[in-house]
Amino acid sequence: MDSSKPFERAYLGLGSNMGDRERYLQEALRLLQEHPDVWITEQSGIYETDPVGFVDQDPFLNKVVQVGTTLSAEQLFQRMLEVEQALGRKREVRWGPRTIDLDMLLFGDLLQDRPDLILPHPRMMERAFVLVPLIEIMRSCDPFQAEQLSRQLERVEGKEGVTLWKRMQ
Repeated sequence: MDSSKPFERAYLGLGSNMGDRERYLQEALRLLQEHPDVWITEQSGIYETDPVGFVDQDPFLNKVVQVGTTLSAEQLFQRMLEVEQALGRKREVRWGPRTIDLDMLLFGDLLQDRPDLILPHPRMMERAFVLVPLIEIMRSCDPFQAEQLSRQLERVEGKEGVTLWKRMQ
């Protein structure tokens, strides 16, 4: 990391429901951080969640991480796609089973609506499996936003299907 460069804070959602789900989450984080301009600054616990959309599949393990990066949003997104590919992600069924899924939820205060990357993530406010771990992280670094997200979570269906699976140390 070059500390002379300005960096941005981004929030990424991770999910896996195939094979050794926890190992896929860990490997995704390791591979993300292999890039010299990406570092993990906070991470939520791991939550087991019921599938959404295509429900005839195994439960997911989900978590959210905060990263610091000197990359642009597009460069970070490209790195995320490379990590998914390295871990065998196949895009065969929409919302179907996957070894790993990486979603960019927020990138600083950036608002954009491009075909390849919409920020903030267009469905994050509808997904308890994203909001629960995101709120967990934001409680320590942005309590005001955590409170706003908590109010949104009260209106979201399916939050009872999100249970803490493992706390992070």
